[in-house]
Formats: sequence, structure tokens, C-alpha cells
Amino acid sequence: MTDWQHQYQSGETPWDRGSPAPALVQYLATNPMTGRVLVPGCGTGQDVRVLALSGAEVLGLDIAPAAVERARRFLAGTPRAEVAVGDLFADCAMPPLAGSFDLVWEHTCYCAIPVERRPDYVEAVAHALKPGGSLLGVFYLNPWDEGEDQDQGPPFGTGLDALCQMLAPRFDLIKGWRPEVAHPGREGKEWCGHFMKR
Repeated sequence: MTDWQHQYQSGETPWDRGSPAPALVQYLATNPMTGRVLVPGCGTGQDVRVLALSGAEVLGLDIAPAAVERARRFLAGTPRAEVAVGDLFADCAMPPLAGSFDLVWEHTCYCAIPVERRPDYVEAVAHALKPGGSLLGVFYLNPWDEGEDQDQGPPFGTGLDALCQMLAPRFDLIKGWRPEVAHPGREGKEWCGHFMKR
């Protein structure tokens, strides 16, 4: 398991592009967000901020205290935006997080966890959501460059069919699409999905 605290303390955070997911910004331009939103693996809070400014009440959760400290500085003065140190797998199954969110926003969390923990991710997200709540996200399907070892990670890639099958026991796919915009280097490697909790 990656030592995320060490990664932030040492500044080895290549996943942090210093701006929110372009596909999220584009989505929010025509679909303003409301309700209570959880952002697991929120990092320095870029996505938390843009979601909160859209109108949602947002909680960013990260296992690395250094990431949360940076996010709090970045989000200072942003209305409806909060971040906390927490473990997605443990904390979402119990109060106060369990069953308290209308939507979970996914961006670089699913691909960061070991493949064998993906069923735990699905359960954690389902626990966090209210009945009928949504999972919306940008999923990093193919994080590798040509010639790279596809067993390395994080990030860990996934096929689209495998992703949908993993989520199927707890979620129904409402809509899926290829994003028109992405961070440089991620073009064509991502997929957006909107799922509803059963």
C-alpha cells in the first residue's frame, strides 16, 4: 500500500495537477451541483472547491494529513467546503458519514487503490450514499504510456467492462461518456460515468 502521507511530505505528487478535473468543470457548466457531496481521496482540494462553488455542500476526505492540511489552506474562505482526515473504507460504514451523501465524486481514488480492494471501494461508496444517491466520476481507464508495465501502480488501470461489472452489484449505470477535455497526457485515457445506488 502506498504511503500517501510520505508522498505529500516529499512532494512526490504527480497526480496533483493544481487544478480541478477538466471534465468536472465542463460538466458543472451545464449541471450545477446541489446536495451533499463526498470527494474521497480529495488531495489538495481542487475538485472540492469547484463543486462547492457550484452550489454543493462538500466534504473532502483523504487518508494523508499533509494533503488535508494543504487542502484546508487552499479552501480557506470557500463556502460549503470542508476537508477531513479519514479512511474511506472504515469511516463511510458508520456515522456520521454512512448514508449522509447525495453524491460521491470520483477522481483518481478508484485508480489509486490496490485492485484487490476495489470491492471494498464499491461497498464504502454505497455505504456513504443515501438511498438512490449517485456516484459520478472521471475514471482513469488506461494510465500507462506505450511500453510501460501495466501491472505497476498506482495508478492501476481498468477496462470499462471490468469497471461496470465491479460496480454492478450496488449501482446501475445511468450514463457514460468519453470526456471532451482532460489534463494534458490523459486525453483518451479517461471515461465519465454516472451511476445510481440501488
